[in-house]
Amino acid sequence: MAKEKLSPIAKNIRYYRKKLGISQDRLSKLADVSHNTIVKIESGENPNPTIETLSKIAEALSVSIDDLIRTKNK
Repeated sequence: MAKEKLSPIAKNIRYYRKKLGISQDRLSKLADVSHNTIVKIESGENPNPTIETLSKIAEALSVSIDDLIRTKNK
């Protein structure tokens, strides 16, 4: 999927993960979700993860769920 077509959730998770300098695998362990889940969300294959998954990822990244779902102005 082209980068421009990714959901705000995919873009934001990737942004915050890279800002922390951690891999998808590391994030999956910190968030207690499968590595495949992180890959699918970031690639756009899963554009609408569950609120439970978003909550775990947000906590692992030390951000709010709102930070993950909000469309950022460029």
